[in-house]
Amino acid sequence: MNLDDLPTLAVASAAAFGLALLSAVAGFGGGVLLLPVFTALFGLRVAVPMLTLTQVSSNAFRGWLNRRELHWRLIGWFALGAVPLAVAGGLLLAHAPLGPLKRLLGVFLIGVVVWRRRNPQPRKPAEQSFAVVGAASGLGSALLGSVGPLTAPLFLAYGLTRAAYIGTEAVSALTMHLSKIAAYGTGDLITSRVLLFGAALTPATLAGAWVGRKIVGRTSDRVFVVLVEAGLVAAGVLFLLGL
Repeated sequence: MNLDDLPTLAVASAAAFGLALLSAVAGFGGGVLLLPVFTALFGLRVAVPMLTLTQVSSNAFRGWLNRRELHWRLIGWFALGAVPLAVAGGLLLAHAPLGPLKRLLGVFLIGVVVWRRRNPQPRKPAEQSFAVVGAASGLGSALLGSVGPLTAPLFLAYGLTRAAYIGTEAVSALTMHLSKIAAYGTGDLITSRVLLFGAALTPATLAGAWVGRKIVGRTSDRVFVVLVEAGLVAAGVLFLLGL
């Protein structure tokens, strides 16, 4: 890393802090909103593995902060589906054409908002069904960076709230992100630059998660959901336009 990288690092750190804080409060949204920022700064094929590195630290810290409320059986079922599909998606990313992948990401981001609006209170899923949720999440996250806004309603519908929801969702996602890193490494996507920036962004990510933890319960979830959804639509349109 040289001096020319410092302005880029400063912008990326500010974004990582703010969106890690958002994730800690609302339980979702940080990763999928951070992806357009990283894509603009580094390019999509670098942004996805770099985002994964920041998500590892953020999710691990959120899981540890809420460790007494974790629902381990749910995490196990999620990981059963997520790990193999995350590896497959991570290997595919190394060879996927970037143009169609960006447009797919744009459609996905807008589709997330539509789906959430049409299914604000989905039925309580069976515990075993989280293996399917994990499989879809693993593949989608490996190719598109983050699918938290799509899976969040299912964790909530299961009956998890506050610390149990935030911690369980975070550790479930952690199993997926660790699998993605292994696949990205095999596909030569974990370069020295990705590792350096990932390490440099970790303090901002952890600080955002810690501050977010302090304000959980003091801020309206409704406000955060609206902000996240507005960001998703804006990012989706930009990706569809090829920006």
